[in-house]
Amino acid sequence: ASAFAPAPVSTKNTQLSEFANGLVGGEGPEPMFTGSKEFDPVGFTESSPEWINWFREAELKHGRQAMLATVGLVVPEFVRVPGPQFSFEAIPNVLDAHDALIDSSMKQILLFVSFAEAMSLAALSNMNEFDRKPGDWGFDPFGLYPTDPAKQKEMQLKELKNGRLAMVAIGGMIAGAQISGHGFPYV
Repeated sequence: ASAFAPAPVSTKNTQLSEFANGLVGGEGPEPMFTGSKEFDPVGFTESSPEWINWFREAELKHGRQAMLATVGLVVPEFVRVPGPQFSFEAIPNVLDAHDALIDSSMKQILLFVSFAEAMSLAALSNMNEFDRKPGDWGFDPFGLYPTDPAKQKEMQLKELKNGRLAMVAIGGMIAGAQISGHGFPYV
């Protein structure tokens, strides 16, 4: 039973003045599970405090990609782009699109993922002298990011938690679709 209990939270001080460099999202997954602050079950903040900004950059990047992937797995079940190679008759199951469209759409996806990786290279090059917050690419064409610092932290926490959920969800959605052989809702 102890294997499934939450890891004890260490209260040792790290080199940092605040937990996780003061980044949002240090609390546990949800208070009902652990109720803890300084949630770090693997101990990254203690073992590699100089990499915390890079870890957050990677977490945000993968969360954003997972959020797009969950939408990209559900929407083609209802709507397809024009063209006979994309039709419901040509590809009845969205999971089959990976192999059927390897010469067209998969190259486009690879390009977009490569772009996201290239955008985060700046974070690696100035690891501890960030001239920006982790995950902040300065791209907000619709002006959705609030100017109030309290609202900014709230927005950052929402994005982080939704990204964490999407990373778990896309794995479950693909597994469910593969096991059931059905499209959305994968049962």
